Amino acid sequence: MKKLLIIHTTYNILGGEDVAVQNEIKVLNNEYIIETIFFHNNNFLSFSQIISYLTNNNKKSSLVVQEKIQEFKPDVIYIHNTWFKASLGIFKIIEGSKIPTYLKLHNFRYDCTRYLLSKNHLNGNKTCPKCGLQRKTFNFINKYYSNSYIKSLIVIRYGKKYFETIKNTNIRLLVLTQFHLDYLLSLGFSSKKISVLHNPIDSSSNNQSTIKSDYFTYSGRISEEKGVEKLIKAFLKSNINKTKLKILGEGPLLIELKKKYEFNKNIEFLGLVSNNKSQQIISQSKAVITFTQLLEGQPMLLCEASSYGVPSVFPDQGGIHEFYPINCSLSFNHNYESKAFDVLNKLSDTKLLKKEGMRNKQFLEENFSDAQYLKKFKKIIFNNE
Repeated sequence: MKKLLIIHTTYNILGGEDVAVQNEIKVLNNEYIIETIFFHNNNFLSFSQIISYLTNNNKKSSLVVQEKIQEFKPDVIYIHNTWFKASLGIFKIIEGSKIPTYLKLHNFRYDCTRYLLSKNHLNGNKTCPKCGLQRKTFNFINKYYSNSYIKSLIVIRYGKKYFETIKNTNIRLLVLTQFHLDYLLSLGFSSKKISVLHNPIDSSSNNQSTIKSDYFTYSGRISEEKGVEKLIKAFLKSNINKTKLKILGEGPLLIELKKKYEFNKNIEFLGLVSNNKSQQIISQSKAVITFTQLLEGQPMLLCEASSYGVPSVFPDQGGIHEFYPINCSLSFNHNYESKAFDVLNKLSDTKLLKKEGMRNKQFLEENFSDAQYLKKFKKIIFNNE
């Protein structure tokens, strides 16, 4: 069996990327010998961490990777997130090993963090569609972290070097959608080093429920760029406002929105819940809804919903539509709020919800099964050596 070394830096708060990496490891374990290196960021800044930020090289992390390569002797190295604990120093170690290496890009951070000036980042937009950064008066520096210029300058320095690394070295890139591949081509990346490989979506044991509870669900980060308040406002104006809207997750707007809508009995904020609880809530929803303002990679909420036969309401932007059959009647143009409002009003049609849920589940099973993922993984990774 081929041996894979998987490297990932987890986030302070468990997020969709962390869960996707865990799920992918489970699937790959069926056909490959897996060893993993998980780094963990923390809020405590030691002297060595400060040095690693300034040099873009965490010597401890590099040593861990070097020793694991020597001990495990992998056939392929597969990297996910390196920000910040893994650091850029591991790429030099890996390049020296001459082992074929793949890096999966789950988001567009590599592009947003490589600019010193905010005008170059925003490129004429009021809001960056990739990360949600907003244009503000007198904010000349690309303030990626809104609460700190120092942290922003550190991440810009990291981002510039990271962009150069992924563009100009032999590392091959994996992206989740054709949209993202085309975006990289527009930045001058070589098509020969990029492949589309979705995250595994296990729908085999997720039976479609014939009885749905009387609520709709949003699950994810509670923030402005995710469009959560826009969703709430549209929901309250729609003809489904007598139904509950369950909102799962944490984020900077959670306390503010809870206070603002605390007297509305049909808006329920559940905060951060366990993965099992989240799956249970989603599986019984009449539909899941997102008003995200961002170019998403592979939206976990929507794919999980499809695996249960639960329909999704979503803005048709970026690559989201690639996970749905053509002519999806519950998507909307994110530039027009009236379109989103029209779609929400459709959610009172029970027959339509059932039809769309069945279509989505069938499309998912036909195009994104574990077997198809493994077949595509093998073709991309081991036919390119």
